[in-house]
Amino acid sequence: MTPMMVQYHNIKEQYKDCLLFYRMGDFYELFFEDAVTASKALDITLTKRGKADGEAIPMCGVPFHAYENYLARLVRQGFRVAICEQTESPTEAKKRGPKSVVNREVVRVVTPGTLTEDTLLNARQNNFLALICDEKKQSDSFLSVAIIDISTGNFYVESCKAEQLSTLIATVNPSEMVLPERLLQHPELFEIFQDHKKSLTPLPNSRFDEKNASNAFKSIIK
Repeated sequence: MTPMMVQYHNIKEQYKDCLLFYRMGDFYELFFEDAVTASKALDITLTKRGKADGEAIPMCGVPFHAYENYLARLVRQGFRVAICEQTESPTEAKKRGPKSVVNREVVRVVTPGTLTEDTLLNARQNNFLALICDEKKQSDSFLSVAIIDISTGNFYVESCKAEQLSTLIATVNPSEMVLPERLLQHPELFEIFQDHKKSLTPLPNSRFDEKNASNAFKSIIK
């Protein structure tokens, strides 16, 4: 593969669960499976660029000056999008050598619950991100639910039994729900999560360890 494609793969490897908007001049380009998926979701033309393992590389792109419209459409369909920007100019890259690739890095991961742009939000309703975690209270299994609208700063915390979660979700209507993977195996939650499958963002159980969370919080406030 070309040096640019090597760079693309190295970045994509770190964001496997996202569509990668890879900045190339005046466009954000998508390649391989991302291109196939995005072209269908956005109803845009799927083209090709170069080859990998003897096969043409699928590609599609959206113009940088109008990307927010395409981004909004993808996020509304439940996709996560990693925005990969050029962090130097081609002129600066050439100083390292005539074949040097422009440095790029992901500057933001956009998900349904982390939108802040007015152009991507519905002004008539909150855009809530919910975090759901299990806990033990006496002999019953409870769920702790933290709810935030990043665009307004509104923040709430609730505690409920598993069978009450459906009512809470219907009341808050979060656009995204972050939860530990272990909750997907909870029998009482199968039906609820199935109804909201596109809104779920499961993360490794270690992300919800109390000690890890405490250390992460302390590192932020130092």
